[in-house]
Amino acid sequence: MANIQRALLSVSDKSGLVSLAQTLAAAGVELISTGGTARALREAGLTVKDISEHTGFPEMLDGRVKTLHPKVHGGLLFVRGNADHEAAAQAHHIPPIDLVVVNLYPFEQTVARPDVSLHEAIENIDIGGPSMLRSAAKNHDSVTVVVDPGDYAEVAAQIKSNGNTTLALRRRLAAKVFARTAAYDAAIAAHLQQAFDPQPASFSPPPALVLSAPLVQPLRYGENPHQGAALYGHFRKHFQQLHGKELSYNNILDLTAAASLIGEFAADLPTLAILKHTNPCGVGQGATLHEAWEKAFATDRQAPFGGIIAVNRVLDGACAEAIAEIFSEVIVAPEFSADALAVLQKKKNLRLLRMFRRPGGTPPIDVRSVGAESFLFQQRDVKTTTRADLKIVTRRQPGESELRAMLFGWRAVKHVKSNAILYAAEDRTLGVGAGQMSRVDASRIAVWKAGEAGLSLKGSAVCSDAFFPFPDGLIAAAEAGATAAIQPGGSVRDAEVIAAADARGVAMAFTGIRHFRH
Repeated sequence: MANIQRALLSVSDKSGLVSLAQTLAAAGVELISTGGTARALREAGLTVKDISEHTGFPEMLDGRVKTLHPKVHGGLLFVRGNADHEAAAQAHHIPPIDLVVVNLYPFEQTVARPDVSLHEAIENIDIGGPSMLRSAAKNHDSVTVVVDPGDYAEVAAQIKSNGNTTLALRRRLAAKVFARTAAYDAAIAAHLQQAFDPQPASFSPPPALVLSAPLVQPLRYGENPHQGAALYGHFRKHFQQLHGKELSYNNILDLTAAASLIGEFAADLPTLAILKHTNPCGVGQGATLHEAWEKAFATDRQAPFGGIIAVNRVLDGACAEAIAEIFSEVIVAPEFSADALAVLQKKKNLRLLRMFRRPGGTPPIDVRSVGAESFLFQQRDVKTTTRADLKIVTRRQPGESELRAMLFGWRAVKHVKSNAILYAAEDRTLGVGAGQMSRVDASRIAVWKAGEAGLSLKGSAVCSDAFFPFPDGLIAAAEAGATAAIQPGGSVRDAEVIAAADARGVAMAFTGIRHFRH
């Protein structure tokens, strides 16, 4: 294959640009460029032809039209060796362009700013860049296309050595282009959909689900050692790892679950949650984080071994000293005091993560692969319940302490896998039953867990993530000592469950909201 003769360079991110252009110039490649890119190359002492000189047509409309021209796209798209294409290119004086180096207007970075205007967002939608990239990538048999500065070194090395690139490299770069333009278009679509209809009257699923996220890092393996895995997206906008070995697939599942749970208590008193396999083992609240730790840990002193801990305050030295007495995988906090870091960084395998923002916020959606080449898409469960939302359905009204226990437990049970039953006091969990096929079994496990921990359920509130389908679950809770209950309601046997509560003096509230978690 002939050497590369002509390259078009037009980039927003100019890192590494001059070094690549110097290699091209040394190889005898003619450089064509636009605007700020041409200026940067000239300042580096390189000879550059303006795109308007190449096309014979001026840049216009504030730069909106500069590369949308047959001399650009014809030079990229004509098939080398095709007699008809060659003749057409010659007849219309279209020279070949063999290399395109383009990265796009920084749309994603622009719209990530909280103060960005709609006008500014729209002006950062690149039109010519994606068009050139796609034209070059389509004709990758003959044209090299580079969208990522991380590929400059390999491209430069091959051109320096051989005058051109290998087909294998051109194919890889072409595939990368289509992934990038797909991600770019997805980001634009998502932003404009939100900007044009920020509060839709009802849930409106997108007509097509475009999944696009940058690679954050490969992972050692997935849930099990025989499964390959990687992390994609914007994890580092939410978390910064301060200490410890590399995060695993399971660590990331657990710590994001922990961060979502502790986010329910962001504005509360010092609160601490301990999770294992995404389920809370215990949640506690107190005047200090150390006191919150004591209450959370008291719920279950066995399961937290190797667990995840999340707090809603700066983690201080006193709490760190207490936590350090057991083995934990990850600790998540808004910040760590110097004393806490001094204690916890002695444990080389303990991961410490600073949480910048709750992971369940924006966008508030869940996407899950279900096999069969299919995905489930839903709004994230961000519903909160206040006192005003409660409907007291029993003859006896709950007391103030019972109300606080119900609302505390309701926020926690929302994060327990279904079927979920949780017993709570007003500032702590007392027993957790998670992920059972029967709600009665979940209650039995929660009662058993409380007994193992030596905690009394007398006067507690029982919290059920979905309705009690039969009175038996409510009766079991009352027999265990619960005097208050909170549940969604909505069963065909609600009247029977209410009657069972009344018969036992249990005050019960309906929320009207279910929190299934599969």
